[in-house]
Amino acid sequence: MIWKRSAVLRFYSVCGLLLQAAASKNKMKGSQGQPLTQNVTVVEGGTAILTCRVDQDNTSLQWSNPAQQTLYFDDKKALRDNRIELVRASWHELSISVSDVSLSDEGQYTCSLFTMPVKTSKAYLTVLGVPEKPQISGFSSPVMEGDLMQLTCKTSGSKPAADIRWFKNDKEIKDVKYLKEEDANRKTFTVSSTLDFRVDRSDDGVAVICRVDHESLNATPQVAMQVLEIHYTPSVKIIPSTPFPQEGQPLILTCESKGKPLPEPVLWTKDGGELPDPDRMVVSGRELNILFLNKTDNGTYRCEATNTIGQSSAEYVLIVHDPNALAGQTGPDHALIGGIVAVVVFVTLCSIFLLGRYLARHKGTYLTNEAKGAEDAPDADTAIINAEGSQVNAEEKKEYFI
Repeated sequence: MIWKRSAVLRFYSVCGLLLQAAASKNKMKGSQGQPLTQNVTVVEGGTAILTCRVDQDNTSLQWSNPAQQTLYFDDKKALRDNRIELVRASWHELSISVSDVSLSDEGQYTCSLFTMPVKTSKAYLTVLGVPEKPQISGFSSPVMEGDLMQLTCKTSGSKPAADIRWFKNDKEIKDVKYLKEEDANRKTFTVSSTLDFRVDRSDDGVAVICRVDHESLNATPQVAMQVLEIHYTPSVKIIPSTPFPQEGQPLILTCESKGKPLPEPVLWTKDGGELPDPDRMVVSGRELNILFLNKTDNGTYRCEATNTIGQSSAEYVLIVHDPNALAGQTGPDHALIGGIVAVVVFVTLCSIFLLGRYLARHKGTYLTNEAKGAEDAPDADTAIINAEGSQVNAEEKKEYFI
């Protein structure tokens, strides 16, 4: 009791000294300017700086918390709180820091300038609640293909309420449900979002991401990830080692089966029954090896794969080709090529022959028309004289042969 009474007396004495100092400064300077402050936003757990400035000398400044408790009067600390420290104290400025800020520190702080009357300025301290790391619930492994999956992402402690977004294969999913609830402290929020979709085999191994965005996270969102495991029936395909199986050659048929769980082993049959020649038809894992083919191997081969989800199969129709016939079908047709060459040569020769005949006939006709009647002449001069169209018989034609 004695200690409490002495503390109260000291508090009142300090207040009296402060009021006396303010009154004396007011008498000296008269009315002072208006103090200037600004609102502050800080993340929970961070440090807030509260600054109050005036544009005149010989002033006394004081910071008070929302409960109207004096924090600092000039450079003198009034409240015993180790989180509160002096940053700067002068005639023009009083700045203090509040470290490890909690949500309870939020509120309106007052800077007072001790004039007559006292002038004040308000600064609101906003404390952002950091959302907790999100958690995804609702996934139970494995999920069967075609089932409806419902995933829920939840985070608490955000102020203001955080935003939740969903991504699948790096593509955002928009059609989701969102719920916001106030926490027990009535200051922060718990938010949750639910994603519904029907899965198929393409979702196996896909990462579904829940991302929480909030202004307190400095553009670095918090994420939770769930990798999906989807079970589905096998899909089967038969791949031959050659597109043209030939008699006497080996053939490998590979049964490519995909499913989850992985189907192992596979079952090979021919024409609805067992393989007819086990010594020559060897099954190794998913492969059917036929060491050397013959015509009796023709038929329908079936590969069947089974897992705990279901069964699937594929068929391959084998036709063994004769090597000679296949070579004749696939190689060049020499008889056809030879026939084409012969026709081309024949046509060329005929064209040359006909052209020669035409030229010969044209030349003979010219000589006959020009020298008709000169065939029996004993010499050239006589032939010229006897020829039709000569200068003797036709004055209008003048033609000389030298």
